[in-house]
Amino acid sequence: MSGAARRLVVWFPEWAVTAWARTKGGEGAASGSVAIMDAGRVVACSEAAAAEGVSAGQRKREAQGCCPELLTVPADPDRDGRVFAGVLDHLEQLTPGFQCVRPGSGAVPARGIARYYGGEHEAAQVLLNGVAGLGIERVTVGIADDLFTAEQAAQRASSRTLVGAAATPRQAGGIESALPNQSSAFQAGSIRIVPPGEASAFLAPLPVTCLQDEALTTLLHRLGVRTLGAFAALDVARVRARLGEHGVRLHALASGRDERMHAARTPPPDLVRETAFEPPLELVDQVAFSIRTMADSFVSGLRAVQLVCTELRVGCTDEFGQISERVWLHTASFDAASVVDRVRWQLAAAEHLRGAIAQVRLEPVAVDAAAHHEPGLFHSGVDDRMHHTLSRLQAVLGHEGVVTPVLAGGRWLAERQVWVPWGERAASVTPRARPWPGAPPVPSPATVFGTRREVSVLDAAGQPVRVSERGEISAAPAVLAEGRKQTPIEAWAGPWPIAERIWDPERARVAYRFQVLDADQTAWLVVLERDVWWAEGRYD
Repeated sequence: MSGAARRLVVWFPEWAVTAWARTKGGEGAASGSVAIMDAGRVVACSEAAAAEGVSAGQRKREAQGCCPELLTVPADPDRDGRVFAGVLDHLEQLTPGFQCVRPGSGAVPARGIARYYGGEHEAAQVLLNGVAGLGIERVTVGIADDLFTAEQAAQRASSRTLVGAAATPRQAGGIESALPNQSSAFQAGSIRIVPPGEASAFLAPLPVTCLQDEALTTLLHRLGVRTLGAFAALDVARVRARLGEHGVRLHALASGRDERMHAARTPPPDLVRETAFEPPLELVDQVAFSIRTMADSFVSGLRAVQLVCTELRVGCTDEFGQISERVWLHTASFDAASVVDRVRWQLAAAEHLRGAIAQVRLEPVAVDAAAHHEPGLFHSGVDDRMHHTLSRLQAVLGHEGVVTPVLAGGRWLAERQVWVPWGERAASVTPRARPWPGAPPVPSPATVFGTRREVSVLDAAGQPVRVSERGEISAAPAVLAEGRKQTPIEAWAGPWPIAERIWDPERARVAYRFQVLDADQTAWLVVLERDVWWAEGRYD
């Protein structure tokens, strides 16, 4: 490739950890042992965790075995992208036209920035110093003829920022060879530059896992091809015949011929609004009144670009720096009044805020085209009127004053009924699709008792029926008694054991379920727990 096509990549190692730390108050939050988990496996970890043996791909229990004090955090791609967009905004003050390759990796054509700052190394050092101003320590820069090679160069540079004046390669330690057959590629601090025409030599000793294609990596290993150089040496026609066009594209990457065009991002409009109070406000009503103008500006700014907000992040900071942050949903779209309501509800529930409110921030998390939310041509539909009525009721009664039922997962019937505030996503509801050993057999009772309804199940001799530790009943159930009323049992089934948290003596729970049909032809679901019988539901 020509020098005009050279790429500069800014890479942030373990970006998911950095993004989480910045939402928790800064880089210092990740100074401990932290791991980002996705589908039960580690996808990123802090330096402290890596020093204890934690690595990407480990299962949660294996990682905790290496580091018992490990803090596990669920992966959040939205958080990673949102925080990285702010970093790119900062970098574009130094040079425009950044491309977001993925959260944690940004690219820009190297020619323009190198000519402006006096060289590729000087340009890379300017970007490193710019990132250091954000308080981010782990960052590297790679420069090469194409995007793939530049990414590999950045990932193999030292992950510590050099803060200060730009240094020449000679001042930073001279030309340093890091890999065999790469005597012309040099590394200075957190910068690695592959000279023009040396991409294939730089990539040759790298493993084929760099292509991030598990199926291809497995196949190449079976064929004895373990490095990018060996893969690049294969005939293109044979690669196409065996692996198709996808294999040909990966073959081009291994050869240092990444032909992907640069796609500079379009900076989004500034839709975030925030206001500071001086002096801080102590009463919720004072804050709600003071942000009315900001709420109007927030909604107007969205309307100016023909958008509406359907998911809103509200951040409130008190005078001591404590932050209350929450994402709110709306069944239609937020107007100024509904924004103010959310801020009021959030402050009313933010018990951890110890001081007066010093700042409020509004950020749209999800937006939609305004045309999708216009009223009907002739009249509003039933759903629109229902949404409007329930939203107004919620504004009067409070956030949890209007709720909707949601079916959740669980072993107990009461756990499977969850009330969610109107307009909220049931994100915290336990999924029903999980396996629930000990859950009641279908069909479920139509009536579920919210509180325990004590009953007695007696045998023919009038003695309470018991179940041994081996699950054997003392005698067949004969009578169902509730208070002074006793009804003969005509049929029964069970017991079905339930064992929860048996490893925790304080929270362990062992019980047995029975289905019984009494002489009134009423079917019951009853439970024996700690030698006490109670009715969980009734089949109406």
